[in-house]
Order: sequence, then C-alpha cells, then structure tokens
Amino acid sequence: MIDLFISAFVTLFVVIDPPGCAPIYASLTTGASALQRRSMAIRATLIAGFILIFFAMFGEALLSFLHIDLDSFRIAGGVMLFIIAIDMVFEKRTERREQRAEKLMATPEVEDVSVFPMAMPMLAGPGSIASVMLLVSQNSGLDRALVIFGALLLVLLLTLAALLLAGPFMRLIGNKGEAVITRLLGVLLAALAAQFVIDGLKASFPSLA
Repeated sequence: MIDLFISAFVTLFVVIDPPGCAPIYASLTTGASALQRRSMAIRATLIAGFILIFFAMFGEALLSFLHIDLDSFRIAGGVMLFIIAIDMVFEKRTERREQRAEKLMATPEVEDVSVFPMAMPMLAGPGSIASVMLLVSQNSGLDRALVIFGALLLVLLLTLAALLLAGPFMRLIGNKGEAVITRLLGVLLAALAAQFVIDGLKASFPSLA
C-alpha cells in the first residue's frame, strides 16, 4: 500500500504540476484582491478534485457510453490552453478588462478563472484525468482506491498551497517582472498546448507518428 501511495503521489504530482501551475495562476489573476485570489484558488482546487474523483470512479464507463476517445480530451484541452496562451502573450486579457471598465464606468470586474482554465484543463486536464483513470483501473479494490484518493488529496493540498503563495511572490518582482514572466509563461503554455494536440493526433492517427 505504501508503494502504491508513493507511486500514485509521484504520478499525480508530476502530471498536475503544482509549481508550474502557480505562476500561471498568479498571472491570470492579476488585479484581483488577496481575498479573491484565495477564493478562486480554493474553488479551483475543489472543482478539480471533484472532476478527478468523478472520472476515477465513472470515467471509463462515461467515455464508453458517449463513444468518446480519451485522446479527444487531449486535443480539446490543447486548443483551450492555446487560446489562453495567446491572451497571455499579447495581453488580450488586460485589454478586455480595460474595455469592460470603460463600459461599466465602475471598478473593473475581476474575471473568475477558477473553473476555466484553472480547474479544467490546467489542474484536471487530459493528463491528470487519464492518470487517475489508469491508476484506479489497474488497482481494483476499495482499499487500493482509497490509497489512490489519499495521494490525490495530498497533491491537491500542495497545489492549493502553491496557488495561495503565488500571488505574494509575483508582487515581489513588480509589474515589469510580472509582465515578462507572463509572456514567457504564455509561450511555454502555448508549447504545452501544442504538445497536447500533437499527442492526441498521433494517438488518433497512428500514420502521423
């Protein structure tokens, strides 16, 4: 059981990647108050946990019933992440926020990123969904499933901690530093999105490999 816990924890930690998601979350929540950042971080983690547990328990049956291939999640998630990456590189989110402020003639509304893109596809993305489904399918029995869920819970708690600490760190480096990091992360996120799409296409069309 200890080996299973360690294996599940390492797998989910690498796939969900809390340290990698934290600065992206900080960039996406620029302009939000500390309370709003904390609220969105908690909400994103809870929603991602619910999605992952749901797919761990019912994922295979659901996808089979709907005749959906898991590689479709990779492609769809890649496209969504690529759109977010473009916004980060060209600061479209900031531009839209300023335009909305002018129209409303009031304090700019902070966009809620807890559901999209943080909970899904950043935290509960194609890779993490596939991982929990594979772990549960390979380890039958209630006791083993509880061990896997325990590892998932620990990873999600570490993810929440990383998201909560991301804001203060980004404030330390200043606006210019944050702008540079946001663009760099946008480029990296675009590459990750492209890899999702490539992996999905390769698996769907083996002749492309």
